Amino acid sequence: DQLALYNKILVLYLLNRVSFPLTQAQIYDFFLERNYVNFMNLQRAITELVDTGFVTAKSKHNRTYLTITAEGQETLHFFENRINEAIKQEINTYFRENEYALRNEVSVLGDYYKSTSGEFEAHLVAKDRGIRLVDITLSVPTEEMAASICDNWQAKNQQIYQYLTRE
Repeated sequence: DQLALYNKILVLYLLNRVSFPLTQAQIYDFFLERNYVNFMNLQRAITELVDTGFVTAKSKHNRTYLTITAEGQETLHFFENRINEAIKQEINTYFRENEYALRNEVSVLGDYYKSTSGEFEAHLVAKDRGIRLVDITLSVPTEEMAASICDNWQAKNQQIYQYLTRE
């Protein structure tokens, strides 16, 4: 099926444009907002790419992170010329304009869980190019407080990091 192949090539091209994993949600947002592919066909394309080893999928913190493999890059090399140039330009422009925000979204993690003591622990992490810049665990009495801490971390992590590293 030519359409299924085309959808897979688009996903490979998108993943090949960045040096960090993208979340499955980020990929869905890009393609579905532009109506390049419908939800079911995109889901099938990603599943088949993972099943064939062209893309790796790792789930963590209720997110699935996707990365192109060497086999995926090799396959893309053979089929890249089939992608419409206007779509390539749109993908390239999108990453030029949004790379920092996309990288930040996958590099800042906030999760919470109930500890053995009955408290809730909010675990906050910020990474840059695989290096942990911040790794904090806070114990709080309620689940609501832990959830709020994680939300605040997602929204304000840059200001918090700058505050902590200020001399």
